[in-house]
Amino acid sequence: MSASAEMETPSLEQTSLQFLSFTLDQEEYGVDILRVQEIRSWEPVSRIPNVPAYEKGVVNLRGAIVPIIDLRERFKLGWSAYTELTVVVVLQARIGDKTRVMGVVVDAVSDVVNVNKKHIQASPSFGAKVSTELINGLVEVNGRMVMLLDIDKLLKLQGVDDEDY
Repeated sequence: MSASAEMETPSLEQTSLQFLSFTLDQEEYGVDILRVQEIRSWEPVSRIPNVPAYEKGVVNLRGAIVPIIDLRERFKLGWSAYTELTVVVVLQARIGDKTRVMGVVVDAVSDVVNVNKKHIQASPSFGAKVSTELINGLVEVNGRMVMLLDIDKLLKLQGVDDEDY
């Protein structure tokens, strides 16, 4: 194969993306694996007064104060008791020109999935449990539908200006 033919054929890295998949209320969601900083077991948080119920509080993560959001509550899927499978996925969001680290509480982590970019479908205009503005797309993985979330939009707190980050 000539060098020019190799350059024309996209590599697996160029056509494939990896997502961390997790469950909320028996639905499966995915986030870009490159945005995942770590996965932690649930631990009690320091509550902050006068914040929405889905904002559970903050934890000290190696000297950094990290807000924790319960995605089940954020998506209005109802409250559920935390179990031994409940985890906090620590994510990095880009809001404006800044990076923000936040944790999201999920029912359970499922898998790391490889997705061909061509198989990602556009968000539906109706029918999803989550506002479609938070969804980058949908993809079928091993017979399961996975909603791919937009981390930057998801983690931008309501009522906070970009300059506050």
